[in-house]
Amino acid sequence: MLGIREKQMPVLLCGLVLSGLLTSLTAASAQQQANPGVEKGLPEKPVDPGSAASQDVKQPPQEEAPQSLHLLVGRSLVITSPTRIKRVSLADPNIAEAVVVTPYQVLLNGKTPGGVSLLLWDESDQSQAFEVSVDIDVLGLSQKIREVFPSEPVQVETSKDVVMLSGKVSSAAVADKIFEVVKNSTPKVTSLMQVPVAPAGEIMLQVRFAEVNRSVVSQLGANIFHNFGSKMPFLTTTQQFAGPQLGNQQSGANNFTISDLLNVFIFRPDIDLAATIKALQQQNVLEILAEPNLMTASGKDASFLAGGEFPFPILQSSSGGGFAGITIQFKEFGVRLNFTPSLTTDGQIHLKVRPEVSSLDFTNALTIQGFFIPALSTRRVESEMDLADGQSFAIAGLMDNRVTEQLSKIPGIGDIPVLGKLFQSRNRTKSNDELLVVVTPRIVKPLSSDQIPHGPAFPKSFLGPVVPEQAKPATPK
Repeated sequence: MLGIREKQMPVLLCGLVLSGLLTSLTAASAQQQANPGVEKGLPEKPVDPGSAASQDVKQPPQEEAPQSLHLLVGRSLVITSPTRIKRVSLADPNIAEAVVVTPYQVLLNGKTPGGVSLLLWDESDQSQAFEVSVDIDVLGLSQKIREVFPSEPVQVETSKDVVMLSGKVSSAAVADKIFEVVKNSTPKVTSLMQVPVAPAGEIMLQVRFAEVNRSVVSQLGANIFHNFGSKMPFLTTTQQFAGPQLGNQQSGANNFTISDLLNVFIFRPDIDLAATIKALQQQNVLEILAEPNLMTASGKDASFLAGGEFPFPILQSSSGGGFAGITIQFKEFGVRLNFTPSLTTDGQIHLKVRPEVSSLDFTNALTIQGFFIPALSTRRVESEMDLADGQSFAIAGLMDNRVTEQLSKIPGIGDIPVLGKLFQSRNRTKSNDELLVVVTPRIVKPLSSDQIPHGPAFPKSFLGPVVPEQAKPATPK
């Protein structure tokens, strides 16, 4: 038994040696693969424990993606943090406003459309990032438009900070009003609304210029004449106005006639003294100045002028120290009318009218270097309205008030108190002119080629039918 064991001992020792050698080779191969830069068979370079390569490298923590927040203009949003907020940063305060209300809450207010970044830091310097987008309240604008214009199908859309309006509206006036409503909420508005196109056509304007003249002329005076004992009356007048015309005067006649029956005649036969007292009033009523008929296309201007031009000098400065020259220019005056008609989609006539009446005013005239330059008395009005075909409107109230008073008297005698009134005459003119403009627009349609307008109808023809004479045989010569 012992002999057997002694024979097996060398075999066991050889197996253990081979097993250790294989283990060393396997560890060396693994180390070679782990350290490819170390050559095989060479010892590794020792590493300094204080070097950077011996320290543990910490990877930076991955940043969290910013959170998205949606906010409307004029609205607010509260952001709650799980930790105490130490600092707040907002990229553009014109777009939004951040207000810290509590150590854990931030109030965010939307101001203008756009995008902005918001950062929050806590006491451990850990940050939170937010991407805030501020948009326009499209639903609010749509609801406001439906409340004001319930029958208009208008769509509201946004592109960044611009509001776009689209849809088909009933008229251009409604589109303008919708545009103004939205513009009050946001300044950048683009209108893509479709409006119906007005029909093309011609419009004729019948205009009547009338002047209501309420002028009042008052005359008061006296003429005295005496018979001088004979039967032939002789006229002695105080020359304030023309005396009466005496007729049928014959020597020895006991009567005579006076032609001016508008005067008050007083006669005392016992003293052969007569007098006429003139007390008259004149009033004017109405005067037609012009009756133009103008026709123009829809949307085009038309004008009318009935009057004239008066010259006035213009001083022209000369260069080089020479004498200044005078040029003559002309200024128009009279009855003028400017109007612009346009047809609307509902068949109405939109009319802009600018009538004007001007006249020369010699009362306020100027005299400059020998030139007598009259002034202009102008009455002008401008109006805008919608009328149906054939409807008329009147413009009145353009007043021109003037008062002129003239006193005539005999020098000396006319200044005597009480008695001097018999030798005075007053002529007072009060002018109160009112301009009246009556306008009637009409839609004019041209005739087609197969329509012939009827001419004036006469009871009988001017010339009878021409009957051709029968041919006569030629007479031989």
